Amino acid sequence: MKVLRFYAPGDVRIEDAPIPEITDDEVLLRVRNCSTCGTDVKLFHNGHQNLTPPRVLGHEVAGEVAEVGANVAGWSVGDRAQVIAAIPCGECHECRKGWMAVCANQTSMGYQYDGGFAEYMVVPHAVLKVDGLNRIPEGVGFDEASAAEPFACAINAQQLLGIEAGDTVVIFGAGPIGCIHTRIARGVHGAGRIILVDVNAERLEMSAAAVQPEVTINAATTDVVAEVMRLTDGRGADVVITATAANVTQEQAIAMAARNGRISFFGGLPKTNPTISCDSNLVHYRQLHIHGANGSAPEHNRQALEYIASGVVPVKDLITVHLPLERALEAFEIVAAGKAIKVTVEP
Repeated sequence: MKVLRFYAPGDVRIEDAPIPEITDDEVLLRVRNCSTCGTDVKLFHNGHQNLTPPRVLGHEVAGEVAEVGANVAGWSVGDRAQVIAAIPCGECHECRKGWMAVCANQTSMGYQYDGGFAEYMVVPHAVLKVDGLNRIPEGVGFDEASAAEPFACAINAQQLLGIEAGDTVVIFGAGPIGCIHTRIARGVHGAGRIILVDVNAERLEMSAAAVQPEVTINAATTDVVAEVMRLTDGRGADVVITATAANVTQEQAIAMAARNGRISFFGGLPKTNPTISCDSNLVHYRQLHIHGANGSAPEHNRQALEYIASGVVPVKDLITVHLPLERALEAFEIVAAGKAIKVTVEP
């Protein structure tokens, strides 16, 4: 079979490999779709402390069960399934409290385990142990199911924000995550005016055409804070989500949040520059709520599949590029350049 394997930063190769064998506690998945994201691009260029090469990349995975271990119950060959990316241990203090998204011992597909940029992938016991292999609902395509993983991350973030009907929501970042956040805020929580912000005019226009926010702001040419204050008659935004890795957007989020505003620092910052300037008095006097958002739990993946299946939050039209595994390296280039909303690889 073909796989996309990471050896070192910048050294990622498409090569032949044997179909992996499974133990009695594992499942073999025939991968049908493995979608890409900005994290894949960062891994390609920088590697990661939790990624030990050589490693097959890919963590947004959907496919068909090809073989079932003798000790695995509830699954049969041919079943359609989506796989969680972040794997909680199920046993630590956080997991016992129900906070699986922040498991102290979390591992991940494509990091500690070989991922989905391959024709076949082993679903490890660690995934099955926490009910992280999810049945794809009827009518949901493999490509849509592969998008459930980033969708799950956005669900996790928005559950912490308490978005209410009619809220003004500002979303920094017009990439696929920004588009998904837009649709969840509107379709699930009934947000009122959604303001989508980006510095890339082409990407902003492309994403706005798909998800139709009420307002778009090109932050490369406009003072975003001043414009949001103008649009809200000086009150500010009820909710701000920074779905980008830019320090300045987190600072702007604090500056533009309304009284009792809720802020999600969804996008992590570069490890070489992880700090921002925070006017603590704004947080204090406006009674702001600032939340981190780290990945997702298995339950968020199941919710994502349910939302997709019901049509509450469609994702099909956000998957704008489909590529075979042999062209997977092109997917990284397209994502890095912001030339598509969502790119999926089809082994």
